[in-house]
Amino acid sequence: MNGHRLEVADVIRQHGEEFLKRWGNNVSSQQRKALRDIGSCRTATLGSHIEQCDHCAHQVIAYNSCRNRHCPKCQSSARDRWLAERAQELLPVPYCHVVFTMPERLGPLALQNQRVFYGLLFRAVSETLLEIAADPRRLGAQIGFLAVLHTWSQNLLHHPHIHCVVPAGGLAPDGSEWIRCRRKFFLPVRVLSRLFRGKFLAFLRDAHAKGRLQLSGQLTAFADSAHFQTWLRTFKKSDWVVYAKPPFGGPEHVLKYLARYTHRVAISNGRLLRSEQGQVSFRWRDSRNNNRTRTMTLDAVAFFLLHILPSGFVKIRHFGFLANRNRSVRLNLCRELLNAPVSSDATAGLLTDKQKHAAERRCPSCQIGTLWVVERLSFEDLLILRKAATRGYQIDSS
Repeated sequence: MNGHRLEVADVIRQHGEEFLKRWGNNVSSQQRKALRDIGSCRTATLGSHIEQCDHCAHQVIAYNSCRNRHCPKCQSSARDRWLAERAQELLPVPYCHVVFTMPERLGPLALQNQRVFYGLLFRAVSETLLEIAADPRRLGAQIGFLAVLHTWSQNLLHHPHIHCVVPAGGLAPDGSEWIRCRRKFFLPVRVLSRLFRGKFLAFLRDAHAKGRLQLSGQLTAFADSAHFQTWLRTFKKSDWVVYAKPPFGGPEHVLKYLARYTHRVAISNGRLLRSEQGQVSFRWRDSRNNNRTRTMTLDAVAFFLLHILPSGFVKIRHFGFLANRNRSVRLNLCRELLNAPVSSDATAGLLTDKQKHAAERRCPSCQIGTLWVVERLSFEDLLILRKAATRGYQIDSS
């Protein structure tokens, strides 16, 4: 591919059909859709549109995006829109980053029951944080936070975990004051870990009793209730990892954190190295070894499918005083208690992103104006234009 950097879409186009012939019976409808969308993203298959410069009237044809949430090329604009909304909700207090993980041995159960399993994971995390924070011996406050599900490790192995971004404090039970946490301490991780473990195992037991879990293949034996209960008890013997960073700064730092974690997909195009003989190689960071950069090689296509979420599954959720139902009212109360009106400073970092986006759409002819969509084209329209080749368009597939 002369001068072309390898992308996930290239891997899918090269190996997707062969993979589906071999493993198609084990591929879900949402996984098929993701492969189809990403493989077609910014190609003539999805149609195109004409962009015109608002300064010199120069025109180019640009291919349409797939907008699939698992596509590495389509998350930037979605992230920027989402961040602009969240920027208005940030409070002028330090924020904390808390990560909840689970034992690797639960992975097969998660893969067979993604919607149920990941939903219970969110529930266990949210109830744990809200309960410990409300304890008068800890913080004694109602907190608010957003939680983001990731299902991968740096080397793309299956590793479900939830990132939480939490204002370092909360509302007093009677709403009369803002209670701040200690300067370098939010909540005790050992207490969080044990409560999280107990809640999640209890939720799994209840889901099994109600027949909500699919148990096939290597998990068939766990269809028996006694066997399943015995297996779950083995997880009580180890600590579950909960990681909490000390409060790390105000709104401008939070936006960077949110941009890093919220709309990330399993792998970015920039980490891919090569695709050959049915395998793909990529870079990954080994956090257990001083963050050394290493290379991993996995089966093409399969390396990506583990991390396709069920259709319609919400992977970013809000809890406490940031929950959707009362968010506006509770945030206004927080600002009143903090004597802090909505500040435009929180959005300063976003202006840079918007300026970068505008620069990306700068007219290639005059280098002054910005390209704007003036007409939509179907696949058939594009073929006609290409054959005619009389209107002087450029084709932009970046």
